[in-house]
Amino acid sequence: MLPRAILFDLDDTLISAYSQPELAWLAVAAEFAPLLHPVPSADAAAAIARASEMFWSDAERHRRGRLNLADARADIVADAFAALVGAGFPALASDLPLRMAARYAAYRDEQMYLFPGAHDVVDALRARDVKLALVTNGTGPAQRAKIERFALGHRFDHIQIEGEFGYGKPDERAYRHAMQALGVAPHETWMIGDNLEWEIAAPQRLGIFAIWHDAIGQGLPAGTTVRPDRIVRSLSELLA
Repeated sequence: MLPRAILFDLDDTLISAYSQPELAWLAVAAEFAPLLHPVPSADAAAAIARASEMFWSDAERHRRGRLNLADARADIVADAFAALVGAGFPALASDLPLRMAARYAAYRDEQMYLFPGAHDVVDALRARDVKLALVTNGTGPAQRAKIERFALGHRFDHIQIEGEFGYGKPDERAYRHAMQALGVAPHETWMIGDNLEWEIAAPQRLGIFAIWHDAIGQGLPAGTTVRPDRIVRSLSELLA
């Protein structure tokens, strides 16, 4: 049976946006290979991936970074280059972090797409009188642009963006405000998303039924203590 309400994440839940960043950095580094010489582009990409993991694993840097992605990505590349110098490689041009960060953003935008069946699933849920909220982190302009680009705005009863609302996931105020806007309680609500902390563990602590969207079939990370109430590979499974 379907719930009274569902809270949807946006990035990598309704649209493919930022999954597998290491592959994206590998592609960007390959484009910059002549400027990275004598550092092999694969080594540069690997260093950026390590620096990225360290950056985003810090909760405070994560919170600040997702509200200013351009600076965050430039800082990550700069951190990676510093690590490469520490490993014995020569220093690279000082403008490369900003240039590579800008290209990474453009590359991600080029590769972004709506997951198959997303519109059909959301429309079917609305037809069954399920109340829907889109709850996403990030800045207002960036997230609004995606919502408009993929024709999602009119499909939701409530749209809540961290940069506009003032609080983002996993702050419990983000979930409580969305439920209040829909007029539902936690036990009447599902949350679906790709982030195990933001869309699974945090909502579960409030009594929300939490569904993990494992779009690329990676499976739960080894050693995780988070246990989704349900795992789906495609959004269409929500209607099954």
